[in-house]
Parts: sequence; C-alpha cells; structure tokens
Amino acid sequence: MNAGWLREKLPTLNARRPVTVVGAAVIDVIADAYALPWRGCDIELKQQSVNIGGCALNIAVALKRLGVAANNALPLGQGVWAEIVRNNLAKEGLTSLIDNASGDNGWCLALVEPDGERTFMSFSGVENAWNAGWLEKLHVEPGSLVSLSGYQLASSCGELLVSWLEGLQEVTPFIDFGPRIADIPAPLMARIMACKPLVSVNRQEAEIAADAFNFRRETAAFGAAWLEKFNAPLIVRHDKEGAWYFSHEGQGNVAAFPTVVVDTIGAGDSHAGGTLAGLACGWSLADAVMLGNAVAAWVVGHRGGDCAPTREELLLADKNV
Repeated sequence: MNAGWLREKLPTLNARRPVTVVGAAVIDVIADAYALPWRGCDIELKQQSVNIGGCALNIAVALKRLGVAANNALPLGQGVWAEIVRNNLAKEGLTSLIDNASGDNGWCLALVEPDGERTFMSFSGVENAWNAGWLEKLHVEPGSLVSLSGYQLASSCGELLVSWLEGLQEVTPFIDFGPRIADIPAPLMARIMACKPLVSVNRQEAEIAADAFNFRRETAAFGAAWLEKFNAPLIVRHDKEGAWYFSHEGQGNVAAFPTVVVDTIGAGDSHAGGTLAGLACGWSLADAVMLGNAVAAWVVGHRGGDCAPTREELLLADKNV
C-alpha cells in the first residue's frame, strides 16, 4: 500500500512553479439528510455546520496547508456571506487578489446522505461575475500552473475566462470540470481543450465525457481516446479504488489511502489541491496524483470541504497506517 510513501516524499515538497487559483469562495451550509427530497415532500434536516467552501477556496486552503504558496483570485463581495468568507480566509493566512466586489458571495446547501454522498443546491454570487477589470489584476508568470473550475467555465462568464486563458503564455491549465461538465457548450469546450489542460474528473464525470465524445466508458480505453483526441493529460478519480492518470509520459492507477468516509464534500477539490502541490514542486504526475489521493482521503474522513491537512497531519496519519 502507501505506508511510508508520505514520509519519504513530503520533505521534497518545495515549490518550483508559480500557481494561480481562479474561482469561487462561497459558504457551504451542510446538513444531514436521511434521503434526498422529492417533489412535494417535507423532510427534516439536521444541520451539521456552516463552512467556507467553493472549489477554488478548498484548493487554496489545501495548497496553503501543504506549504505551497499561490496567487488566489477568489472574488470577495460585500455582505453577510462575503464577510464570513473574508474572516475565515484571514484565519488561514490567505488573501484574495479580488476584494470588495459589488454584491455578496454565493452559498450552497449541501445535503449529506447516510453513506456520505453529497448533493449540492447552489446560489451564485460575485464568484460568477468575472469581468475584464478583475482579470487585468492577475499577473500570471510563464511556467505557471493555473487552476480553473467548471462552475465558472459553465457560467455566463465562461467565455471571458477562456479568452483570458488563451492569452496566457506558456502556462499549464489545471481544470476540474465537476458536475458542470455537461453544461459547457461544445464550441467553448473545444477552445478549452485547445489550451492543453490537465483535466481531472471523477467516475461519473468521466462517463458523461465519454458519452459526449463517443469514447468507450471503460477507464483505460477512455483515457487512451482522450490522449489521442486532445493531446493533453487526464486524471480519473475512482474514490476508494484510487485514481487513474494518463499522459504521454505514462499511465496507471495510483492506489487510494485507507480512510473511513464521513462526507465527500470537497473530495475532488482537495485532490486537486494535493495534485497541484506535487506538480508545483516538480513531481511526476503519478506522484502528484498520489499526494492528491492522500489529501482527499484525509478530507473525506472529516466534516466539510475546507479541512485539508497540514504536512504534519499527513505524516501522523501515514505513521498510523
């Protein structure tokens, strides 16, 4: 298994490449649900907590706790939700390049079923109101890793963000499309993939993509077809079955770290944060995905998506395996 791997690799986690994280900081209102609501029903929920969240914020927190600095572009507005986000970011020692935007941040009601699966109902705010003025504040150095989320790419500001991405020089985009992968228009998807991003999807999202591009659903065949069509690397996350990676340098399945699942909120985001940290430090894609697996295993074993581990916590968990 993976016992001892973290103790060997974490001392080499020293960033060599700049990272820019572009996306959302929102509020997650998390509640336990014995079942998902159906039309006309009235179910009783048990509130767990109110957490800061959003794909980009969870990635930013994971990078920070792993000791990897990043330039974070997480629009912060003016209102009740924005103030909660801002205060919590300050506690993490994080700031955003975009602050005091007009309007409040969005929020999400996350329903967690008994098996830990989560269902989101989201309300957009300033995080999906990107404009040219905000993008002008971002100075992305050549050689950077640039993280983007499907939530913004599928929103009304998606084309603006893609045009900005197309204008960057010598960067590696990292894109987790999330459940919005089916909502991105085909012409915009073609432009995104022309930027040669490293894409990370979960099992369900991979099936959606396979059907959209007429690929076989079987993971190895899907990954090979993706490489052939887009000439760009791919990660397919399979939860407790680990994660597959596909690139021209190699492919394979990286084993998962053992954990007891509490809830899966932030699993993909934390995996992205760990993977980005490894890539920023010059690790191979396989090793970066392994670190992503370790961070995700920690997060799904705790409540909320903003609970990424520090290096010390990862080492302690590795020691106890």
